[in-house]
Amino acid sequence: MKNFKIIFGISLLFLAEAFFGCFTAHGGMKAEAKKQFNLDVKPLDIASSLDGAKIFVLVQGRVLVYTVAEDRITDSLPVDKDLDKVALTGRGNTLILSSSSGKRVEIISFQIIQNIDISGLPFRGSADAPVTIAVFSDYQ
Repeated sequence: MKNFKIIFGISLLFLAEAFFGCFTAHGGMKAEAKKQFNLDVKPLDIASSLDGAKIFVLVQGRVLVYTVAEDRITDSLPVDKDLDKVALTGRGNTLILSSSSGKRVEIISFQIIQNIDISGLPFRGSADAPVTIAVFSDYQ
């Protein structure tokens, strides 16, 4: 009688799986390559800005900054050659680099400088000043 209950219980499990298994939804994943860019050197690690606008690629001795909108490497930051990992802080203006062989962490703060083309526009002061303040006062 005890064996009958065990066999009956196992049979019920198989029947339940057969019956309810047909109602199981199986999801899937669809992948599509968006962009690809080649480098002259081997990438060691990558980090992305929260908005996905910039990708930071750590290579030996440099961090390459890839700008998605321009689809190219737009900048390069020199770093020590033994650094092998990179992370970006939540605010996106601090890189955290580490060296597993050197047993150290390096924190680099950076700012993105925007160049504004003012050629042909009226200005006051020196044309080669390091800072330009643009005032759009003629618009209402």
